[in-house]
Order: sequence, then C-alpha cells, then structure tokens
Amino acid sequence: MNPGLKYAVGRIGIFVACAVPALLLLPSGMNLLLKLMIALVVSAALSFFLLRRWRDEVADQMSANARKKIAEKERLRSALAGDDEPPPAQDPEQR
Repeated sequence: MNPGLKYAVGRIGIFVACAVPALLLLPSGMNLLLKLMIALVVSAALSFFLLRRWRDEVADQMSANARKKIAEKERLRSALAGDDEPPPAQDPEQR
C-alpha cells in the first residue's frame, strides 16, 4: 500500500477515534465546533507519536522520488546539451 495513503487513513482513523468520544463525553452545552477542535488537537498529538514509522516511510518515499526527478532532469539536461551523444558512426568504406 502507498505510504502516503496509509498515513492519511491512519490520521483520519485517529481523528475519528478521538472525535466520537469527544462528541459523546464532553458536556452537551459545549459548542459542536469546539468539541471537534479539541478532538483535532488530541488526534494531532496522538498521531505525532503513533504514526512516526508511517510518517518516516512517507518522507523516504518523497525523498526517493525527488532524487529520481533530479537525476532524470540532469540526464535530460545533458542530453539536450549534447554531452551524451553517441560518437559518429564511421563509414567502413572510408578506412
């Protein structure tokens, strides 16, 4: 599974796991938006610790993709500059 998708689903799952108790257990007179904001802050703190491995996987994947793009860009740049043109073919009759 894609590490970015796995991390996003994990974040959403942790938020839902925090939002449901916040909506049910916090006082009913409290504003709904305030309850959800509390759940968001708690889920962010939990995600920081619980999803560290997945976050590192996403960072590694992004770093690898960036290195590939840089290498491809350099390869194309050198090809356009003519640095890696094959040597001209010699005609066997001219020897």
